[in-house]
Amino acid sequence: MNRSARAFWLRSPGHGELREVTLPEPGRDEVVVRALYSGVSRGTETLVFRGGVPESQHAVMRAPFQEGDFPGPVKYGYLSVGVVEEGPAGLVGRTVFCLYPHQSRYVVPVSAVTVVPERVPAERAVLAGTVETAVNALWDAAPLVGDRIAVVGGGMVGCSVAALLARFPGVRLQLVDADPDRARTAEALGVDFTAPEAALGDCDLVVHASATEQGLTGALRLLAPEGTVVELSWYGDRRVSLPLGEAFHSRRLTLRSSQVGTVSPAARPGRGYADRMALALDLLADPALDALVTGESAFGELPDVMPRLATGEIPALCHRVRY
Repeated sequence: MNRSARAFWLRSPGHGELREVTLPEPGRDEVVVRALYSGVSRGTETLVFRGGVPESQHAVMRAPFQEGDFPGPVKYGYLSVGVVEEGPAGLVGRTVFCLYPHQSRYVVPVSAVTVVPERVPAERAVLAGTVETAVNALWDAAPLVGDRIAVVGGGMVGCSVAALLARFPGVRLQLVDADPDRARTAEALGVDFTAPEAALGDCDLVVHASATEQGLTGALRLLAPEGTVVELSWYGDRRVSLPLGEAFHSRRLTLRSSQVGTVSPAARPGRGYADRMALALDLLADPALDALVTGESAFGELPDVMPRLATGEIPALCHRVRY
């Protein structure tokens, strides 16, 4: 079998390159995966690309199969879909998802791959890692039937959360973003869209995912008394100031974090990472989620594409890489 591969590396902040790789021989409990697609999660990956991971978070922010260290050289990424070329008979030829960086072929333990359901196209399955984040966020948030909910920030994670919340019965749901172009995405997901200045208040729950100080401040203002903001944004090395001296205490507001690195304690007992990923892939049977993929390029173009994603020249939610 072909043991050669190419991988995308961040050579130094702002500069990426493709490197030749020779794969190791797979062990008994390993698989060889040939990549079909990978996804660039614009928020986190472009922050890594710019060198914005603070030193205190270098260990926490490591991807499962990362090589190298921040700020670089580093091989980083976690949204890969491919076909198993070698491994156990039950997996050979199956399409799988893996939390692997951008690489044309790779060897991983069997336990690291999740079979993509036949009803989910491989092209859409690159969203699994982000939908998994949304699942964990909603386990943390615990929305109720009839809740008044806002999702502030129409990026990849915010839109994924909104897409899942749109299935809840009886909720008043709005996606809030300063970019009017996000209205088209919201419409495709079946979610009402509004600009920040027109957002409805008295929310029982606000999920914040804009990664801006203004967005988080606005999220607190949208809450009803005793409401909760679930914070999904990650700010890297930036500091955030909040108006916690105004009505924060008198209105008994709650601000809590959610992070996909740990399975929410609110999940049913016994549910682990594999269960959460399998659920995310099952939810991707909904074709409306195709709206989250906003661009595509060939793998060989990634060194030129990534800087344009980082600067916003290519506006993207999830940018899909084709192998």
